[in-house]
Amino acid sequence: MSVTKLAALAALAGLLAFPAAAQHRPNEARDMMRQLGGGGLSGKELDAAIAKAEAHPLGSKLNPVRENMPEGQIAYLGRLRCADGNAPAFTRRGSIGIGVFGNIVDAYDVTCPGKPTQEIDIDMYHDGPETRPVPGFSLVAADPAQVA
Repeated sequence: MSVTKLAALAALAGLLAFPAAAQHRPNEARDMMRQLGGGGLSGKELDAAIAKAEAHPLGSKLNPVRENMPEGQIAYLGRLRCADGNAPAFTRRGSIGIGVFGNIVDAYDVTCPGKPTQEIDIDMYHDGPETRPVPGFSLVAADPAQVA
């Protein structure tokens, strides 16, 4: 592995270890992933993949929620509401591999009282915040202070 790739990998590890740093540079981790060849799509390829994904339910493996870093994933899930208006319980199941946008996707188990657990898949290498709810949920607005 080249010195440049090792340096980029070390910097990416630092961003993931210290999430507050990533909040101030929302695209830095995604850009480093691309430099390492772990890529993700960009430009017209990404636009085409998003258009194709929209044929599938948001939050599915074929159309993961597009958020920004682990903080974006947690913020999105924290804004979801069950049919009764309460926030669901959620736990991270883990990474489920490379998704349709060429990035690592994380799966979360999301549960509303009295309902079966639903898997929601999230790709954290996008700008976010996602403004649409996954099917079966509503979504409260993001706090503007946390989006900046």
